[in-house]
Amino acid sequence: MAERRRMSYSVHRDVLDEVAVDEMAEKSESKTSLCEKVRRSMRCSGARTKSCLLGSVPVVSWLPRYSIKENALGDLVSGISVGIMQLPQGMAYALLAAVPPVFGLYSSFYPVLIYFIFGTSKHISVGTYAVMSVMIGGVTERLAPESDFTTWDNVTNSSIVDIAARDAERIRVAVAILLGLVQFGFVVTYLSDPLVRGYTTGAAIHVIVSQLKYTFGINPPRYSGPLSLIYTVLEICRIIPETNIGTLVVSIVTIISLILAKELNAYLSKKLPVPIPVELVCVIITTVISWQVNLTGRYGVDVVGEIPSGLQPPVFPAASLFGRVIGDAFALAVVGYGIAISLGRIFALKYGYKVDSNQELIALGLSNSFGAIFQCFAISCSMSRSLVQESTGGRTQVGALYSALFHFILLYSALFCFILFYSAVLAAIIYVNLHGIMKQFLDIPALWKSNRVDMVVWVVTFILTVLLNPDLGLAASIGFSMLTVIFRTQLPKYSLLGQLPDTDIYKPLEDYNQVRHVPGIVIFRSSDALGEKVRKHSGVFNPPQTFQTLKPRKIMSLPTQDKELKQKDVAIIEVDFEPDPSLPRAIVLDLSPVNFLDTVGVKTFKSIRRDYGEIGIDVVLAGCQSGVVETLQNGGFFNDRVTKSCLFATVHDAVLRCQAGKTKSHRGEENEYYTVDSDQEVCSCSVQNTAPKM
Repeated sequence: MAERRRMSYSVHRDVLDEVAVDEMAEKSESKTSLCEKVRRSMRCSGARTKSCLLGSVPVVSWLPRYSIKENALGDLVSGISVGIMQLPQGMAYALLAAVPPVFGLYSSFYPVLIYFIFGTSKHISVGTYAVMSVMIGGVTERLAPESDFTTWDNVTNSSIVDIAARDAERIRVAVAILLGLVQFGFVVTYLSDPLVRGYTTGAAIHVIVSQLKYTFGINPPRYSGPLSLIYTVLEICRIIPETNIGTLVVSIVTIISLILAKELNAYLSKKLPVPIPVELVCVIITTVISWQVNLTGRYGVDVVGEIPSGLQPPVFPAASLFGRVIGDAFALAVVGYGIAISLGRIFALKYGYKVDSNQELIALGLSNSFGAIFQCFAISCSMSRSLVQESTGGRTQVGALYSALFHFILLYSALFCFILFYSAVLAAIIYVNLHGIMKQFLDIPALWKSNRVDMVVWVVTFILTVLLNPDLGLAASIGFSMLTVIFRTQLPKYSLLGQLPDTDIYKPLEDYNQVRHVPGIVIFRSSDALGEKVRKHSGVFNPPQTFQTLKPRKIMSLPTQDKELKQKDVAIIEVDFEPDPSLPRAIVLDLSPVNFLDTVGVKTFKSIRRDYGEIGIDVVLAGCQSGVVETLQNGGFFNDRVTKSCLFATVHDAVLRCQAGKTKSHRGEENEYYTVDSDQEVCSCSVQNTAPKM
């Protein structure tokens, strides 16, 4: 093992307190007001207008520089590959959203075009997403239940469901959710990654359970509210003897085939120019088999239904539904934006470009809002499709444009009308494509090693999402995550520091064997103003009580010009105490971890300085950030007797000043003054407070 090369440096300068630093650095006293900041932000110029345009519409900046020679072929191949992959996935995810399958294709066309214009990530594949689809399905089935569209047929003596009216209402609900998404995207920046990943994993369990009815060919009743997933599983177990064997066989064969084909894709990834579109191949094969065997007629295997060709005319979402779906829009925004931004950053880091989080929120919000007008449901991005886009040579969002155009052509293609989409096959496609989300269970052991609080957030979020459903589960998870933040804030870290010999480096004494305590000085680091901890570790838990044990060395009466004191027959005396060798000379508070102080913190520091100053222990602050210094000043910490000279830029500056003698934090002689009534003992303290001679 090679030895580390040690380098040395030497800096000769005076010991600097805050006053000296302000003078040397020429601190500016003027501050820009809020009105001035707003006025500057509203200024308009040609350069500013151009910058805003390029930032708000990124395609204007990168498309003119698009290299056809370098990127066109790769983008074309990746676009078609992703388009083929998205075809069965989009229709399968439409079933999760409880809307007709063709709307899964609409959601892979319009939103992609908008993201192409406004998005900043080059490699993510925007479109339908399983977790969001099942969340939308819960909303559409809750607000447009099948029972609302059931009528009784006297001829057949049975109930009939008006499927056309039901689907139309569910589409209205689904698109109403989308228009609310643009309002809540910003909240993602305040949610932790473990919360988002635990939540999506829990939601994936809901996806799997929702598809079991298609796998077994059964029709369990729908439950809603907390614990609905548990009730659904119990109901499925109760009616599982009614399983349609033909449907189950189709499901098992499809799942096994998809898994083997994907493994083959992974094994031959370096030899194949493009991945095999296993989902589409599977759909085509089942269509051919159905023509030969008649799976629907002979075995009762359910077919999705008729797939209409063409696009739907624009219709503005029903405003009356906005208030009923606002909570669901919040949950969808968290999931959709969280996944898209996280995945975009992964690819940006890998390929060395920048993803603008704010612009991504705008792009996805506009994609969903514009898509709502054309009857699309919520979109985000897919890990599996994004990886295919990357592996097939896609380098820009032009690949996504090719994918959208592929779907456009397919929607008007006559061949599309001959393909049969079986519910069991689409459910199998969903199962297999959830393997990426299921791998997130591996976060648990990783977080156990790195951060156990984050692991608890992940596990609790997962459990709450599974038990309380995605909507209530998200709210409860955010609440729990906030509690962990409060818990960690109320238990700040603190430590006693020592000096690494012959250096200006100070480290916690409990963590390093070679770090030494500085004689006569207590150095305390904390992320909060903890008066009790300072008292405990300084060795002086009760300064007023310690004050009573000090022995006066000299007492001398001083003249006073104060008429009020003379009238009350009160004299001023000077008391010089004998030093106590058991007490530290000074306490240095390292506040470098403190980001802000409130009024309670300012009062705590004032109390610490006053109490310890009374027994001759000087208290100085080190490493204060500008905001902390400003809060101390506004909170009345400084006055005529306590100045900024008790603040130091570094711990070493503070230690050197304490070792050299008194700081200049107190203006006066090195004595303590008290007012004394002529007939009483010492009755009040600290008219002027400085340390005794040590």
